[in-house]
Amino acid sequence: MIYMMESKLYIIPTPIGNLKDITLRALEVLKESDVIYCEDSRNTIKLLNHYNIKGNLISYHEHNENSRIDEILENLRENKVLSLVSDAGMPGISDPGHVIIKKLIEEKMPFEVLPGPSATITALVLSGLDNEKFSFLGFFPRKNKDRNEFLEDLKNRPETVIIYESVHRIVDTLKNLSSNFPNRQVAVIREMTKIYEEVIRGSLQEVYDIYREKENVKGEFVIVLDSYEVEEKLDIKKLLEIELEKGLTKKSAISEVSKKYGLRKNEVYQISLEIGDGLEE
Repeated sequence: MIYMMESKLYIIPTPIGNLKDITLRALEVLKESDVIYCEDSRNTIKLLNHYNIKGNLISYHEHNENSRIDEILENLRENKVLSLVSDAGMPGISDPGHVIIKKLIEEKMPFEVLPGPSATITALVLSGLDNEKFSFLGFFPRKNKDRNEFLEDLKNRPETVIIYESVHRIVDTLKNLSSNFPNRQVAVIREMTKIYEEVIRGSLQEVYDIYREKENVKGEFVIVLDSYEVEEKLDIKKLLEIELEKGLTKKSAISEVSKKYGLRKNEVYQISLEIGDGLEE
């Protein structure tokens, strides 16, 4: 080592899939750390073994964050070099880390954040959707009340939105999203940076239809959702008029447009009232 590593807590992002996606500086800090606080030692040990690093691993996860704070502060007072890693990506982004960072700021204790892998940014670029403005909203809510509020919030977001989801809930989440925003463009990214990386792009209705037919789906998912402005491009009134010109009744035209574009019938019906009276029901 050329210089003495400074005593502080280093926040170290780790690969989101491919173990080669780690910086030389991150490896150097891990090698020199007196303690490596990790979300799950079984995952972290794979990374350390891959690079022949011997580390003193101590668990740091959402269930023991608060109880670890005093220990970390004491270690820093003893001038130890500490590292914090999560299972994948940047600690503190939908992973443990935020609590201790806030505490270190309050206590005026030193810490440093190293740049590196981020599932959020990687997925955004890979999606091909607008990345001038975007929001990261974490995991799709599990509780009905939270989910309804989440969906209501999505209705008027003028920016691209990034959401995480687990393999066990991806189909249900796509169903929820597609039933509310069937025509909004989306990219669903699975197993990012790994051998079986997969990106499926299209409207939410199209992508949901693909996933509900899939069997034995595996992996970790990032959903990148386009802004609400895309939905405004769908001229429902014009689509109804096209169907009516074909000779369909108003009722049949409503049914056809709803089915073809994955829209709710009540929404299409309300717009049909703008076309005028006297049309055959």
